[in-house]
Amino acid sequence: MTGLAGGSAQAAAGGPYLAHQALYELKLVKSRGSNSINSARGRILYNFSGSACEGYTSEFRQVSELDSGEGKRTLSDLRSTSWEDGDGKSYRFKISTRMNDADSSPVDGMAERSGNQITVKLKQPEAKTFTLDGATVFPTEQITRIISAARDGKSVLELMVYDGSDNGEKVYNTLSVIGQPIPGDRSIETPDPSTASDAMKSLTRWPVTVSYYDRDAKARDGEQTPVYAMSFELFENGVSRALVLDYNDFVISGALGKFDVKDSKPCK
Repeated sequence: MTGLAGGSAQAAAGGPYLAHQALYELKLVKSRGSNSINSARGRILYNFSGSACEGYTSEFRQVSELDSGEGKRTLSDLRSTSWEDGDGKSYRFKISTRMNDADSSPVDGMAERSGNQITVKLKQPEAKTFTLDGATVFPTEQITRIISAARDGKSVLELMVYDGSDNGEKVYNTLSVIGQPIPGDRSIETPDPSTASDAMKSLTRWPVTVSYYDRDAKARDGEQTPVYAMSFELFENGVSRALVLDYNDFVISGALGKFDVKDSKPCK
């Protein structure tokens, strides 16, 4: 989920997007199925900066604690840094995950678009080079496409997305469902620092739900269940608020608790 938690981008028709830091407070909304979760809490900290000419840098960290009862608690710490050029042709990424006291193998690599294919070169978890379908997009370009589709009045968008997650070899099929635009002057039931910000008050936003499907998994009975889904309100400057993360067995909300606009340099 490193691509969209606080995703920012340079949309083709949009001009520069907002460099910012966002802190989301996580809590359990509901638990489903046999693997019930009694409680969940955590935080997501997201930093975004850059421009179309120098590329976009994002830093993401999610720390969460899940309590499944009888003293069973799982503490996870996911950290990700990435850079993507303004045209969506190059992507560099480093991802590390810590579960309780055990570190998993970090993922470190880069991807370059050339012609009708993308070449991925991994340093970790093991040195490997492979190619992806050229129609695949990186996370910043994914947000770019969603904003463009929203501006065009489209309600559905399908994309193949590569973000370097899992073992660095995973490609997701994604389905984005885009709701009706919400004008900046509409009253808000649950305001937060983003809606109170002078930089945000006049901006349109859209309710978006993105479902992530394992491209390599086979559908059962003709229907495939998403690995996870993410809902949020996406501002036209790339900021996200009102997160809802659906991991199938449980659902977590992410309220925007802190929001800071950062200095940025416009393209010359």
